[in-house]
Amino acid sequence: MTITTDIKYIGVDDLDLDLFESQYIVPNGISYNSYLIEDEKLAVMDTVDLRKSEDWWRNLQGALNGRTPDYLVVQHMEPDHTGSVVAALERYPSLKVVTSARAVQMLPQFFEEFDFEGRVLAVKEGDALELGRHTLQFFAAPMVHWPEVIVTYDVADKVLFSADGFGKF
Repeated sequence: MTITTDIKYIGVDDLDLDLFESQYIVPNGISYNSYLIEDEKLAVMDTVDLRKSEDWWRNLQGALNGRTPDYLVVQHMEPDHTGSVVAALERYPSLKVVTSARAVQMLPQFFEEFDFEGRVLAVKEGDALELGRHTLQFFAAPMVHWPEVIVTYDVADKVLFSADGFGKF
């Protein structure tokens, strides 16, 4: 699905899930939101829960059309955002994870078997990442859900990637 000329929705709907996080009733299912920003450099915004990783890979591969992403922005460490992070890093050896310093500390707790050395770029309040025409600007959003959360603003298209802010099942 096209959001703007350069931003594609590559997320997945999970209509088979009865309880999110084993506690929240989701009678209409849940969406795992992920996006691809196409520019001189390609940025993937979050991944999806492992339950729907096959669908996500199909969406990502279709949107990439043979290209290789440069960055994977992780805005929040919960598995519905990070379930496919290691698989993406294994598939794309040059891919860099862009996330908050707090999330960098959490990555080994979630993925004990993976060596993130040299694969992570920590960003802080106001930092910017140039993709070409698009500039991603990062803002801390602690306790929007968890303390490591960041939101990302695309200056070119004026799009806010809000992690779990404004979310609803």
